[in-house]
Amino acid sequence: MAKWYKPPVLRIGPHKARLPIVQGGMAVGISLSGLASAVANAGGIGVIAAPGVGLFEPDFHKNFFEANIRGLRKEIRRARSLTKGVLGVNIMVALTDFATLVKTAIEEKIDIIFAGAGLPLRLPELLDGNQHTKLVPIVSSARAARILCKKWQDDFNYTPDGFVVEGPKAGGHLGFKAEELDAAENQLERLVPEVIEAVKPFAAKAGKPIPVIAAGGVYSGEDIFKFLRLGAAGVQMATRFVATDECDASPAFKQAYVESEAGDAVIIKSPVGMPGRALGNEYLANVAAGKKQPFKCPQHCVKTCDYQTSPYCIFVALLNAQRGRLSGGFAFCGSNVHRITEIVPVKKLVDSLVKEYKSAAVQELLEQLTRYMNNMMRSPSLDRGAL
Repeated sequence: MAKWYKPPVLRIGPHKARLPIVQGGMAVGISLSGLASAVANAGGIGVIAAPGVGLFEPDFHKNFFEANIRGLRKEIRRARSLTKGVLGVNIMVALTDFATLVKTAIEEKIDIIFAGAGLPLRLPELLDGNQHTKLVPIVSSARAARILCKKWQDDFNYTPDGFVVEGPKAGGHLGFKAEELDAAENQLERLVPEVIEAVKPFAAKAGKPIPVIAAGGVYSGEDIFKFLRLGAAGVQMATRFVATDECDASPAFKQAYVESEAGDAVIIKSPVGMPGRALGNEYLANVAAGKKQPFKCPQHCVKTCDYQTSPYCIFVALLNAQRGRLSGGFAFCGSNVHRITEIVPVKKLVDSLVKEYKSAAVQELLEQLTRYMNNMMRSPSLDRGAL
């Protein structure tokens, strides 16, 4: 029997992870097969980020979309060769090649597709009868979860296999307007219970659970325990996994996380039409000052990108950062990036998270026992002579 203070398993359809931790998908090239397989081996769900996944293909710049298909196949197959754990792919709905990448991931029998940066209203029809791959949308509100549940059940007789609910403390592109980030009603502690309640009737109708995964600002084992106590089935963590040996980013990218301080994470206006959180640097300061970064856009990789008037190409900026050329780009990050102080192996990080979780669980029990004993001592009906 599992010990009560151990983190529970995370089940998404038939796929079972030993730990309730999903590694967030980080593009461009930050979470590929190296990081994903290491997280899966450590007991979590490892996730490959699909945007720009073909960056190592020799014809990447000439045949962008074809290179991404080949790159995604290679990364999934390589990850599969390195782990028997649970693997997912994160695919942005806003990508121009969203449907093609989804079909490719399904053909490669990926375990889970995480889809955010837009509502994947017609995602189930891309399964084409596949029973292995499960679909987990990423949302930022209970309303979005309800819309997707109703749409999928009505149109496809399909119920989401889970939801990631992402709060405003996340890294990368955010599902909120800049002025909404600090609003109390948008904080993850409120969003998680709201989404859980929103999906309950749809889960009951389908006769299956819809696990809700908390994301955005989750940093420690204590945080994991807190959100599981709020009813979440698991958590998604991205920023923590950047500062690991197995992360697919360049050493310079990782070191930027280690050297960051409180206040270094800034909110930017992304060319794709959403605010984002990134480490401030000279590149972003120049953009803010109105200095245009010259670029060509042969592929229009994100449908919502206003590339004709944008001061820079976000894809080029992220690609430069992945390769360590931070003078020509920037690193996305979560709000807790300044708390990172070292680069460690994935297993060491996960072991520390589990240890912190167990400590939080024990502390909770001790507090409950203390409250119980105090109430007993205050009870007028207590027969003190029996003590």
